[in-house]
Amino acid sequence: MTLLTKPVIAILLAVLVAFLAPAASRAQLFDTKAPYAILMDYDSGTVLFEKAADERFEPASMAKLGVTEYVFNELKEGRLSLDDEFTVSEHAWRTGGAPSGGSAMYAEIHSRVPLRFLLRGLIVQSGNDAAIVLAEGVAGSEAAFADRLTHRGAELGLKDSRWQNAPGLHDPDQYVTARDLAVLARHIIQSYPEYYPIFSEPEFTWNNIRQSNRNPLLDDGIGVDGLKTGFIKESGYGITVSAKRNDQRLILVLAGLQSEQERVVEATKLLDWGFRNFTQVTAFEEDEVVAAASVYGGVVGDVPLKAEGAIRFLVPRDAGETLRARVVYEGPLVAPVEEGRQVGNFKVWIGERLIQEVPLYTAAAVEQGPLHSRALDALGELLFGWL
Repeated sequence: MTLLTKPVIAILLAVLVAFLAPAASRAQLFDTKAPYAILMDYDSGTVLFEKAADERFEPASMAKLGVTEYVFNELKEGRLSLDDEFTVSEHAWRTGGAPSGGSAMYAEIHSRVPLRFLLRGLIVQSGNDAAIVLAEGVAGSEAAFADRLTHRGAELGLKDSRWQNAPGLHDPDQYVTARDLAVLARHIIQSYPEYYPIFSEPEFTWNNIRQSNRNPLLDDGIGVDGLKTGFIKESGYGITVSAKRNDQRLILVLAGLQSEQERVVEATKLLDWGFRNFTQVTAFEEDEVVAAASVYGGVVGDVPLKAEGAIRFLVPRDAGETLRARVVYEGPLVAPVEEGRQVGNFKVWIGERLIQEVPLYTAAAVEQGPLHSRALDALGELLFGWL
């Protein structure tokens, strides 16, 4: 029977707060017509603006980002090759191709299409037929592939997303959140730099039909170089985009807008606002110790914690609300403790809004201490609780 209560311990980083405060959130004075929105800094993951970012909506063609990521990962792991060919079934042709009336790459029924072209039909032309062909070719059926996408999303940290079909056609049981789409977009850019440029290709021709990239913000002078638009009448007009200006990249997700024009206007407005109004702060350099976690029954009483790299985040340029930072972990840790184990998170708030959360890892191993040391730790826990 253990004496440990394993409380959640929060270490307030007062020095950091004093250094950064006062900081501001002009987000409180800013809004968008989109019912669902999130604006995220790519490098740090800092959330600059959010609105109903954790509420569900149907993704429409933004669901294809899940398809894209899954195929990119299969290529990266060597389970697929760009030269692999996939057959266009009657279902793919009829449901997502020319007869469907939706966005399509116009692949011919029963033809075989190499993966390198299917990806462009999927990404550049937003082809529903390409998405279904890939789903059937990879998993045998759309339903089986949708299950894979949902499972893969959970692996990537998507907290509330579910796939029912590959193209993003209407299904009330298919949903995402703006936050999940931003996390997914960030992962795609980080993990597949060799394939990400496909998103910015201006056009693609298949079956003698040339189509322009469906992302209206490409080459619009605002720095956008991907990712995906979406529309179905049940969820309105949406977009997941990434834009880069100078050395800064932002990721934006909007959904629920009323028209294509409104989508362009709101996306441009939010990106401009994000690039203008925030500045980057480095809280901890790479390999710098962030905090120490208490250890129960070890040869030493604590272990240093570090992030995988430097901890940086964006703060508003103008004065305003106080910025708070904490290290939160469940502890004390029980020896032995291995090096490199994730045990907590570094969290930053502006006012009551969480803007940053970075995993923290043990920077050293702690061996189990001698019996008398463990007995003293147990006695301290019994008498005083763990501090």
